[in-house]
Formats: sequence, C-alpha cells, structure tokens
Amino acid sequence: MQPCSSSRRSFVKLLAAAPLLSQIAVRDLYAQAATAIGKDPRQNVYTRLGVKTVINCRGTWTYLSGSLEFPEVQRAQAEAALHFVNMFDLQHGVGRRLSELTGAESGMVTSGAAGAMAAATAACIAGADDKLIWQLPDTTGLKHEVVMVGGRSAFDNAIRLVGAKLVLAYSPDELANAINDNTAMIYTTDLGDKLQRELAIAKERKVPMLLDDAAGIPPVSNAKLYASMGIDLYTFSGGKGLCGPQCSGLLLGRKDLIEAALMNYNPREGAVCRPMKVGKEEIIGCLTALETWFNLDDKKLYAEWNGRVDRIRKLVDTVPGVTTNIYTPDDGNRYPTLRVSWDEDAWKYTVSDCVQELRAGNPVIEVLGPDNPSLVTAVREGNPNRKEPKPPAHLELVSMTIQPGQEILVGQRLRAALSAARKKSAA
Repeated sequence: MQPCSSSRRSFVKLLAAAPLLSQIAVRDLYAQAATAIGKDPRQNVYTRLGVKTVINCRGTWTYLSGSLEFPEVQRAQAEAALHFVNMFDLQHGVGRRLSELTGAESGMVTSGAAGAMAAATAACIAGADDKLIWQLPDTTGLKHEVVMVGGRSAFDNAIRLVGAKLVLAYSPDELANAINDNTAMIYTTDLGDKLQRELAIAKERKVPMLLDDAAGIPPVSNAKLYASMGIDLYTFSGGKGLCGPQCSGLLLGRKDLIEAALMNYNPREGAVCRPMKVGKEEIIGCLTALETWFNLDDKKLYAEWNGRVDRIRKLVDTVPGVTTNIYTPDDGNRYPTLRVSWDEDAWKYTVSDCVQELRAGNPVIEVLGPDNPSLVTAVREGNPNRKEPKPPAHLELVSMTIQPGQEILVGQRLRAALSAARKKSAA
C-alpha cells in the first residue's frame, strides 16, 4: 500500500505545480526570443559595470544592499534633490513629524541603525555640552559605561568608537548589578517580557535605555509600541523592512536625548558622529518610508509575500524526499519564510552545497543558509561561554526580498538542484 500512497502524493504535488511548470516553459521561450533580437532584459547599470545583480531570497542583509525602496520613497528623494535646505531645520522638522506619527517625543534620521547607536551613545555621554562633545571619544571624567544586555554584538563598535566602555550582562540580575555611577546607557536587542523587565530596572535606576530593533518594521505598530512603553531611545534601520534608503535609520525617543544626539551628529563640525553623514534625500526618503507603511494594507502585502514562497514550495515539493514548511519568524525579518530540508547524509549534498550552487549560477540566487559572507570572522557575539548551536539542517527563502515573478525562476533552479542531487545519490 505504501508505494501506491507515495505515488499518489507525488502525483498530487505535480498537479499542484503544473501551472507553474507551464509558466517556466513560456518564460524560457520569451527570454530566448528577446536575446535573439538583442533586447536582453538583464542588462542594467550594474551589468554594464561587470557586476552581477542578485535574486535575493536571503532577506534584508546589508551586504546584499538591504531592501528595495518604495516607489513613494524614490519620488520623494527625487523631489528633495531639487532644493537646498538647512540641515538643522530639516532634522527638527522631521523630528516633529516623527513625533506625530509614532507618539515619541521626537526623532531624527541617521546613517542606519548603527549610526543611531553611535548618536545615542554620544548623547548619553556628552549630552548637549559643546565642550564635552568636542572631548569625545575621550571620556575622561564622564559617565562612559554602556551595559550590553546579552553580551557583545557584531555592531557594538558603533558604541565603542564614541569612547564608551562595554559592560556585559546576561540576565536581569546581572543588569541591575552592572549599573553604577559610571553607567551612561543600557543597550538591548531583547523584546517582549525580557524587554519589560530590563526597562523596569532602567527606570528604577534612572539610566537611559537604547533598544536596537533594526529589523523591527514590519510591523509598523512597533514604532508606536516602544513610545507607549516609555523606552528612552529606540532605533530602526531604514534600509531593511522599512523600505527606505539603504544608508538611513530612525532614532526615536525622549526629546532631550534626541536633541543631544543631533548636537553630536552630522553636520556639526567637531562632533564625533560627523562622519556619519545622512543627506537631505535620505532624510526625506526615510520619513516617507515610515509614512508609507502607516498607509499600507499590510494584510494584503503579507498575502502577496506568502504567495511567492508558496509557489516556490509547490515546485520544490515535486522532488521526493524534500520537506517544506512556511512560517513567519518572531524577531527580525518578520516575513513569510520558506524552510526547505532533505536528508543531507543520504544525499551526500549539504545545505551549504546548495547555497553555493545557487550563488554560483546565472542569475545569482542568494538564500539563507548557515554562512554569513559579511561577518568579520573574529567576531564573537553574546555570551563567550555558551555552546555554539549546530548549523541548521535546512535552508530558508525569505519572501519580502523576492520580486514578483522571480519566484518561478527560483523554484525552478532549486527544484533542479535538489533533483540532480537526489538522482546522483541514488545512482
């Protein structure tokens, strides 16, 4: 009975994938015809430089240029580029608008979430005193310790370059004990109940807290949530889920600390964060991205994203021995994500093998596997005594960065790679 049942399941999966397989055939014929008459749709400003573009199924990674901007953001930046403006006036105007949108007392646009980390740290150490602003990164005589909840981070150099000393804490008790007269700020990436406990300690000890939720939008409701919680400072990346300019970020929170951050930031000459320039186009673009999110039908958007990875799933499911499921992560890259796994040992074909094969093809396809091509290899995040987790025995495809129509090509390539590996192992 089992062979018959297995054949029936395979037939049902092929039937589900049939419309997609037909699209693949039509697309291949169109591409051949276009190339024959010299109209290759793959030619663009990057390929003319000899740089390959990427089909991004990995998510909003900075080394893969983050995300793609909303059309509204592109139009707003083009308009912003037509005028001169006083940058101090612009940041204050944007701060007022960010307050209206989020309920935070104020806000500013920075050069990414890392730029926000540096600006926040400088604000908490030097405040708005020009003598102290000029003194940084020399912190002699100043409160200069930053408690890192959860330990080290690959991004904590944004805090260290301001002159801060890192103090590591791995639990609420350790956080409370780490705070002293030299503590200038608490940094955390925790969410939910952990964040609530840490915030209560920060409030009790009267130490400002910075929440780094770089990939925290979507949902856009987080922009209001953290303000309602009374978090002193919080940041989002502009170039991730926000779909704003890649080199932008948002820093929101207490008005006095935002004002101090602006005093320590570009375009102030002599400020430690002067190199972290963000232009008028990025400032307007990042604000527009947030406004756009508040006007979106996110249920419709999530349905579109889910549909893309579901079409890939249907194609990949036609390969016997492959297991798939679609889920949405709880933290960071909160988009419908397709998880694909198979018996690596039996097939003699690992997840890393598949990642490299897709990356080496034409066009380049990036999926989420165990590697991180952008990581400084010496980095050790978090608790240095913890056991390193075993690399996941699956790869993932993140829906948000897959553009309409690309899912068919991705499904075809992944299906072909897995089919070939399975057949080779059975030979």
